[in-house]
Amino acid sequence: MISRNVGVAVLFAGAMALGGCSTVGAVGDAAGRLVPSFAKKDKPQEVAGDGRRISIIAFDQRVEAAEALKGADFFIPPALPQAEWPQPGGLGEFNVENVQAAPEFEIAWRRGFGKGSDRAAHITTGPIIAGGRAYVMDAATDVAAIDAQTGAIVWKKSFRPRTKRDKDGFGGGIAFADGKLYVSSGFRVVAQLDAATGAVGWTHKTDSPIHGAPVVSHGRMFVVSTDNELLTYDTASGTPGWTYQALVEPARILSSPSPALSGSTVVAAFASGEVVALSTANGNDLWNSTLSKASRTTALSEIRDVAGRPVIHQGDVYAASHGGIFASTDLRTGQARWSLPIASIDTPLPAGDVVYVISQAGEVICASRESGQVYWIKDLNAGVKKSKDRALFSGPVLASDRLVVVSTDGRAIALNPKTGDILKTLKIGAPVLTSPVAVNGMIYVVTDKGELVAIR
Repeated sequence: MISRNVGVAVLFAGAMALGGCSTVGAVGDAAGRLVPSFAKKDKPQEVAGDGRRISIIAFDQRVEAAEALKGADFFIPPALPQAEWPQPGGLGEFNVENVQAAPEFEIAWRRGFGKGSDRAAHITTGPIIAGGRAYVMDAATDVAAIDAQTGAIVWKKSFRPRTKRDKDGFGGGIAFADGKLYVSSGFRVVAQLDAATGAVGWTHKTDSPIHGAPVVSHGRMFVVSTDNELLTYDTASGTPGWTYQALVEPARILSSPSPALSGSTVVAAFASGEVVALSTANGNDLWNSTLSKASRTTALSEIRDVAGRPVIHQGDVYAASHGGIFASTDLRTGQARWSLPIASIDTPLPAGDVVYVISQAGEVICASRESGQVYWIKDLNAGVKKSKDRALFSGPVLASDRLVVVSTDGRAIALNPKTGDILKTLKIGAPVLTSPVAVNGMIYVVTDKGELVAIR
């Protein structure tokens, strides 16, 4: 496996080679934060026929701010309190879109909680906040409970196997529901823990590693494996339920996005570029779309992965792919409402009249939720000429009327959500590779060094 630093250099070089036909956000590194893995040697590569992937955007389309919308105003909800962030994405469809958090935008405290990312292992998930505690997972899949106000470590639990045969593994994630933690692991384990003590309720072995966090709803745990399979488990017993197998993909980002839930529908995204809506009860396929371009010119552009979590908001699904598509899809019918040629591995953020997304090239883009027309584009790498000096950005989150993103060069940047102007920059002191969360008056950030940083 390529080291993270070497991977960054190789993938930035690939991005620069595409510069002649780039659109805003349509090219960039594959994921400096998460080095791509390669085809599994124990499985034949599956090759899709012409009828199995349908591009919804031509290769040479561009995205630009709409002339009619330049300087136009739009609605952003007022900042409101949100007490917890119990699952990836917070409270799902019931998120406060603009959270009262971090008005001073200064570091309150930082706490090291375990192993940071290195050549062999990576932190792949951000924090979960519930019951006055932050729950985090380090690069070795050790889980820690931290007091969310003081940073004191309450307990730690390791999911590393004791046998030398299974010594290599990393990544996974956490979800909280009804006083329990639900854990997925790159060591091929899913588990339930008591959130108060860390005591194990049940564990279950999986066939493949899991690099993303689970979600939990109505007695079921949902999680995506690195084999492009959506797995489900009974939360009380850990008994496996139905599964859904997406197209097998030879290359992917080393992260699996968490699914999104809305009532009796679960929406999952995969390395194949597929976004699939399924019945939570039995896994029946409701609709399937693919975020893929008609033409791909390099090995880098062949990676179609939807690495950021799909988001369900007011009846629409927002998702972006490494393959260069950012789209809004009707949750009920699966019909595409609009799409933009933006390559991204981050989770979109719908708020009020607009939706924000960060491209791989480092642009923050603000688009109309209704039409997909772009209000503004802010290039956070503007003026940086050398590819090795270009930062990667994660997020965003909307906190106290500021759009906050974090970066691989150790910054938290607050932007004006109406214009994209930079309001304030805060030095975190370490690379940040996962999205921040805003909850209970604070913004919490997990750094690449295995630290939890609280911003007040």
